[in-house]
Amino acid sequence: MITVDIDKNSGFCAGVIRAIGKAEEFLNDKDGSPKRLYSLGAIVHNDSELERLQKQGLVTIDNEDFEEMVNAEGEVLLIRAHGEPPQTYTRAESLGFSIIDCTCPVVLKLQQRIKEAYMAQAKEGSGQIIIFGKIGHAEVLGLIGQTDGTAIVVEDMRMMEQAVKEGSIRLDVSTEVFSQTTKSPAEYRSLCSRLEEMMARHNELSVERFKGKNLLKVHDTICSQVATRHERLSKFALEHDLIVFVAGKASSNGKVLCDLCKSMNIRTYHIDSPSEIKREWFRADDKVGVCGATSTPKWLLEETARHILELNRYVPEWEKTFGEKDADNQ
Repeated sequence: MITVDIDKNSGFCAGVIRAIGKAEEFLNDKDGSPKRLYSLGAIVHNDSELERLQKQGLVTIDNEDFEEMVNAEGEVLLIRAHGEPPQTYTRAESLGFSIIDCTCPVVLKLQQRIKEAYMAQAKEGSGQIIIFGKIGHAEVLGLIGQTDGTAIVVEDMRMMEQAVKEGSIRLDVSTEVFSQTTKSPAEYRSLCSRLEEMMARHNELSVERFKGKNLLKVHDTICSQVATRHERLSKFALEHDLIVFVAGKASSNGKVLCDLCKSMNIRTYHIDSPSEIKREWFRADDKVGVCGATSTPKWLLEETARHILELNRYVPEWEKTFGEKDADNQ
């Protein structure tokens, strides 16, 4: 008989919960007037959750829409948890927007640390800042903005080594490395360790002697909630025969976590919604684990678990469980 467990550690991170909470608080204000709230970029990378919020009055715009606007007097703009570069705030205010800033506190702290490092290097007249993150990601664009666009972004080890080879990353200057908050801690450690080896060799020093030169400073900037989730999710994937990972395909965090599950359990399937689940994935006695990204709502994980059981014609206990929850919510 198939059993299904939902990972209790999956679901929205604190930053996303805060952003959605602020959006709902504004949209559900009981003054009797219809509300409209603009969000610069998707507040969460999950189509089902976006659809739910859009019904309440959330309007998602992209950077092209934002740049084409002429006047937004009286309108309200939400800055999502990913954060934005300084020029976004300047333009929003010039258009007349009121701003609800939902930048995650962890991201805000990271932005400030990068800005301080950049200003210190500018004062010294030399140095470079490297950001381990996804090129074009909203959070990363906000981080680059703290350096007037000068930070070097690398997505992986191969890209970092290529940047060294091409000379865009130098091995002979003071270097500070930061990570996008949702990246893999293990991958970040490996990349920084490799950079340290390359810089030590270039400066004709052992790694231990190179450490004393203070030419390389690695900052621990991955969100602790995300880092803990990696460890727990690895264990969850190993404990189950099959993993159904629920996240929007556009979610950077979703890709990282799904890849982590696949590295632990080859029978891992990435879905956007329960409708993508196929009966042939399952075996009669599978212990199935359902989990997701920091952008995956709990209700969607529950809906996925229920769908798996219905698809495999085992319904009674889940009908009872969800029936009780539905009754409590009415």
